[in-house]
Amino acid sequence: MEIKGLSQIRAASPFELPPLPYSKAALEPYISEKTLSFHYEKHHQKYVTTANELIKGTPFEKMGLEQVIKETAGKPEFEKLFNNAAQIWNHWFYWNSLDPRGAKKPQGELMQAINNSFGSFHNCMNEFTDAAVAQFGSGYAWLVKDGSAIKIIKTSNAQTPLAKNQTALLAIDVWEHAYYLDYQNRRPDYVKAFIENMANWEFAQTCFEGI
Repeated sequence: MEIKGLSQIRAASPFELPPLPYSKAALEPYISEKTLSFHYEKHHQKYVTTANELIKGTPFEKMGLEQVIKETAGKPEFEKLFNNAAQIWNHWFYWNSLDPRGAKKPQGELMQAINNSFGSFHNCMNEFTDAAVAQFGSGYAWLVKDGSAIKIIKTSNAQTPLAKNQTALLAIDVWEHAYYLDYQNRRPDYVKAFIENMANWEFAQTCFEGI
């Protein structure tokens, strides 16, 4: 599977806004063109712009985005750079976690790993849903590979499994700007729409196999 925007994510600064994998109307009726336009063109672009401003004249200037995230994670003096760099990566990953063709089920070794870790795909999706709905405030719910196990984690704000050396497989963005125009305070409905209608298991499989 070709992953849209991967070359921009792997390149050194100045960072670029990675292209969307689909049109801004492709996820309707679950995510509207208006929501996606604001989220991508305003929020995601702002993280790119700010990170480029912060990185000028620093030792991070010649690093790729993923290295910048790992080098700044957990260091208070670089918190602002980490937040913006991580949000570039998190948003790129989230866009690719959404499939306008509709959610299918994972196959092969990924499905076997999910069954081994959770007992069943159904149990996994229930835990994924619970994590996304229960995340307090802004953040993400992630399906990750950690060693040989598949896990579900929650992260606050810009935190990312990339900084924990975990392999992200899927991400649900639960910052309010990801869903509020379409769902208002009904986060559970947005999460349900993601799980049942938009989860990109082909992308998850590619990540599971290594990109």
